[in-house]
Amino acid sequence: MENNVITQRLEALRQKLRQEGIDYYLIPTADFHNSEYVNAYFTVREHFCGFTGSNGTLVVWQEGAALWTDGRYFIQAEHELEGTTVELMRMQQEGVPTIEDFLKREMRQGQTLGFDGRVVPVSEGRRYETALKDKEIRFAYDRDIAGEIWEDRPPLPAGPVTVLPVELAGRSTAEKLADVRIKVAREGAESFLLSKLDDLMWLFNIRGCDVECNPVALCHAYITMEEAHLFIQEKALSDEVKADLASKQVTVHPYESVVDFLKELPEGAAVLVDCRQVSYALYKAVSKRQRPVEASNPTGLLKAVKNPVELANMEKIYLKDSVALTKFIYWVKTNIGKTEITEISAADYLEKLRRAIPEFLDLSFPTISAYGSNAAMMHYGPTPENHAVCRPEGMLLVDSGGQYMGGTTDVTRTIVLGPVTGEQKMHYTLVAGAMLQMTAARWLYGCTGRNLDILARSRLWNAGLDYQCGTGHGVGYILNVHEGPQSLRWQYVKGLEETPFEEGMDVTNEPGVYVQDSHGIRIENVMVAKKDVKNEYGQFMHFETLTWVPIDMDAIDETYLTEEQRVFLYDYQRQVYEKVSPYLTEEEAWWLRRETRADSSFSLKLTSQTEG
Repeated sequence: MENNVITQRLEALRQKLRQEGIDYYLIPTADFHNSEYVNAYFTVREHFCGFTGSNGTLVVWQEGAALWTDGRYFIQAEHELEGTTVELMRMQQEGVPTIEDFLKREMRQGQTLGFDGRVVPVSEGRRYETALKDKEIRFAYDRDIAGEIWEDRPPLPAGPVTVLPVELAGRSTAEKLADVRIKVAREGAESFLLSKLDDLMWLFNIRGCDVECNPVALCHAYITMEEAHLFIQEKALSDEVKADLASKQVTVHPYESVVDFLKELPEGAAVLVDCRQVSYALYKAVSKRQRPVEASNPTGLLKAVKNPVELANMEKIYLKDSVALTKFIYWVKTNIGKTEITEISAADYLEKLRRAIPEFLDLSFPTISAYGSNAAMMHYGPTPENHAVCRPEGMLLVDSGGQYMGGTTDVTRTIVLGPVTGEQKMHYTLVAGAMLQMTAARWLYGCTGRNLDILARSRLWNAGLDYQCGTGHGVGYILNVHEGPQSLRWQYVKGLEETPFEEGMDVTNEPGVYVQDSHGIRIENVMVAKKDVKNEYGQFMHFETLTWVPIDMDAIDETYLTEEQRVFLYDYQRQVYEKVSPYLTEEEAWWLRRETRADSSFSLKLTSQTEG
C-alpha cells in the first residue's frame, strides 16, 4: 500500500532539486552538532521517508530514494518504509554498497551533490569528496534545501539552561579548562573549536533541554589558552546562568554568530578540530583563514573517566533505579493475566516508579517496551496507534533508563510472562551467560572494547547466533545515555576511535538475540572499570557492577551454562537480593527471594564459599 504523504513530500523535494540544479541530495540524522538524538526541528530525514530510528541517511534523486541504516533498525525500517518507494539499504551487509560507493557508481560526470553542510560532519563530507573526486562532482552544502520546503516545521529549540553545582559535578569549570588546554597544547594547537553538545555541558558545568531525554543546550565554544567563548541562544540563559558563566570567565556570544566570529580571528591560528564532530560547513569557515589541527576532542576522554564524586553519586542512583525496576518486574509478573497490561501501560508504570525517586529529572531515552515478536526490533517503540497487549505467555523486553541529579541510567530486562519455548529458554540462557561472562572480565591495562567483546559473544557464536550491534557503550553523567570513546564491540570499523579502558570509565553490558517475527532477548547492566592487582605482568583491570536487577530464572535452562557461569549467575542473584530487598515491601522481598533463588542450596553454598 502506497504511503501517499511520503511520496508527495519526496516529489516536492525532487521538484525543488530540479529548480536548484541538484542531482542527488543527502539527508542524514543529525543536528548542527552531529548529535545521535535530535530535536524535532532536525528530524528532516524522518519527515521525508517516515523512518523514525536514531541512525540513518536518506539519499534522494530524480528516479528514486534510498535509506541507509544499521543492524539495530533493519526490521523497524522495513516496516516504516513500506509503501514509501524508499529502498532500504542494510549497512555492512553483503552486496550493500556504502553511500559513497553508491554515489560513485550512480552519479555522472560533473553532477551536483547537495546537503546541508551544517548537519554533515567533516569526516563524512570528506568521504564523499574522495569518492567523487574523479567525477568532478560539485558540492552544494550552504543551504537546507529539504528544510526550506518543510511546511509547519517545529521551531529551533531554546530551552532554559541550568547550572550544575560543583558539589554534583565533582570538578569546577576552571579545573576542566586547565586540563583541556594542556591537551590542546600537546596537539600543537593554540585554540580549540568544540561543537559536541554533551562535551560542552560537561566542560561548563551546565545542562539544557534542547533534545528529548538528553540534558543539552545548542551551543558551540571556542577556547584559547586564556579565553573561553560560548555561542548559545541568549533567550535560553537566565540572569543566574549568565552570572555563573561570567564568574567562570566565559564570554557569551549569540549562537548564530560563530561563523562570523571565526572569520574575524587572526589569520593562521592553529585551531584543534575534531572532524567527526565539527560540521562540514563550520570546518570550511575555519579553514579559509585558520590552520586546522585535526584531533579528537580532548573533552571526550576527560568526560568519559568519571571522577570520585560522580562515581559515588552514580552508585547511589543506580541502586535506587534498580529498586524501581525490580518493583516494576514484580508488578508485571503478579498482574499479568489478571489485569490488562499493554506495552504502553507497562512503560508508563515504570516511569511512574522512577518519578517517585526524589532525584528524578527525566527519562534518559524513550522506553523500549516490546512484547513477543516486537522485541525482535532492537529499538522498537510502541505508539498509541500501534502497540501490543501483553498476554500470560512469552516475554516482555523493557529497555529503559532515567536522568537523575546524580547519574544517568540504562538497563534492560527481558521478563517471562508465561510459558516460553525451549528455543527461547536456550537463547535467554546464552544471553544471560554472555552478560555474566563479560561482568567477570579480567584484563591487562591497554585493552580496548574490541579485545573484550569476544567474552560476551563467544558462546552465542558457538551456537551460530549473533546480535547486530556492539555489546556496550559508555553512559554519560546526567548527560547523554550513549557516550564514548569507550565501547564494547568486536568489529573493526575504519575511522572509529578506540580507546583503552581507564579506571572510572563506565560501559553497558548488553548482549542479545533477536529472531524476526518470533522474539527478542536483551539483558543489560552498567559496569565501571576499576584497577585490579598490579604485578610483574602489569596493571590488571576488572569491572564493578552498578545495576542490581534480577535475571529471570523462569527462562534459565542451566544446561546451556558453563559451571563458571552458574557461579556468576547465583552470585549476582544473591547480591541483587541483599542490596535491593531492604527497600521493598515484605511481599515484594519475599517474591524477590524466590525470583533470585536466594534460598537455593547452590546459592547458600556459594555464599558460604564467598564469605569464607
